[in-house]
Amino acid sequence: MLIVTTENVKGYKVTEVKGEVFGLVVRSRGFAGNVIAGLKGFFIGGEIYQYTSLLETSRQKAIERMIENAQKMGANAIIMMRFDSSEIGGIMSEIVAYGTAAIIEKELTRE
Repeated sequence: MLIVTTENVKGYKVTEVKGEVFGLVVRSRGFAGNVIAGLKGFFIGGEIYQYTSLLETSRQKAIERMIENAQKMGANAIIMMRFDSSEIGGIMSEIVAYGTAAIIEKELTRE
């Protein structure tokens, strides 16, 4: 499955647009993880690796779910892919990967 953030793919043409497609994940660190991360952020500063890991894993899972949904629609590509995120209740993160499911075909080149 080809996934791009652009509207066009060089060397390919969009032959059919299947529609909007997305993958959604809502995750939370456990209470202990939130306390440890909060203390580190308050006393030490710098990157909070616990949250970085959580968000990286969540983004990857959102992409996997988006791909599954696009495949169910019969697509072989996702164009204009984006991420969005938000916080729910101060303890959970929502990550959504979304784009346009499409069928693309390699353009014939003339020599």
